[in-house]
Amino acid sequence: MIQITPQMRVLVAIEPVDFRRGVDGLAQQCRAALAENPFSGTVFVFRNRQRTAVKLLVYDGQGFWLCHKRLSQGRFRWWPTASEAAARCAPTSCRCCCARATLRPRRPPLSGARWARRPRRPPWERARTPTPQAGLRATNRL
Repeated sequence: MIQITPQMRVLVAIEPVDFRRGVDGLAQQCRAALAENPFSGTVFVFRNRQRTAVKLLVYDGQGFWLCHKRLSQGRFRWWPTASEAAARCAPTSCRCCCARATLRPRRPPLSGARWARRPRRPPWERARTPTPQAGLRATNRL
C-alpha cells in the first residue's frame, strides 16, 4: 500500500489521459506533457475523461506503483483547473480528492409500487433453510 506522507510532492494532471495506458505510457506522459521526471518519487495523479476513475503513479526507488480507483457510482467532484499541464497539490487534498465522490440521488420508487426491491445477497451469505420432508409437519401440536 502506498502511504502518502506530508513530505511527498503530488502533481495532478489537469487534462484527462487515456486509461488504456500502463506504467510506461503514463511515465511517458509525465516526461512529455508534464515536463517532470517520473523517477523523482513524485506522486502523479491522472483522471479519465468521465471523472469516474483516477490513477496514481509513484516510483519508490525499486519500481513503479500504479494504483487505479474506479467508482461504481458518482464522479470525482473536485479537480483543479489551471492553464498549466499540472497543478501541485497538498497530500491531504490528494487523499480527499481520491476518497470523495459525488453520488447521484437515487431514483424515487415507481408510483403504486408496493415493495421496494432489495439487493440480493451473495450466495455464500444466504442462509440455507432445510426443506420439510413430505408427509411430516413442521410443528407438532398436541
